[in-house]
Amino acid sequence: MNKKDTCEIYCYDEEKVNRIQGDLQAIDIVSVAQMLKAIADENRAKITYALCQDEELCVCDIANIVGVTVANASHHLRSLHKQGVVKFRKEGKLAFYSLDDEHIRQIMMIALAHKKEVKSNV
Repeated sequence: MNKKDTCEIYCYDEEKVNRIQGDLQAIDIVSVAQMLKAIADENRAKITYALCQDEELCVCDIANIVGVTVANASHHLRSLHKQGVVKFRKEGKLAFYSLDDEHIRQIMMIALAHKKEVKSNV
C-alpha cells in the first residue's frame, strides 16, 4: 500500500461514523449492490445501454445489437429482470423488454458521462 493514500495516524470522527452507519442500516444497500453488479457485466451493460436508446426491444433485436445468441441474450435479460433493471411483456410469441424505470437510464447515462470526464482529465 502506498503511504500517501492512507492516514498516517489512526483517528476517526465518532459522530460521522455513527450517523453514516445508522444510515447504512436503514437502507437496502445489499439490493443496490446487487443491481449495480447485474449491470456490471459487459453484455448486460450493453443491453442496458441499448434499452436506454430505444423504449422497447425484443429479445432478437437485443441479441443482434449485442452480438450474442438469442439464448445468451435471454439469459442476461432474465438476470437483469431478476434484479429489477428491466421489465418485459409478451406479445404473441415475442418478448419485448424495456428498462424498469427512468432511474436505470439515469444511472447508465451518469456512468457514461463520468467515464468520459475521467478520460478527458487523464
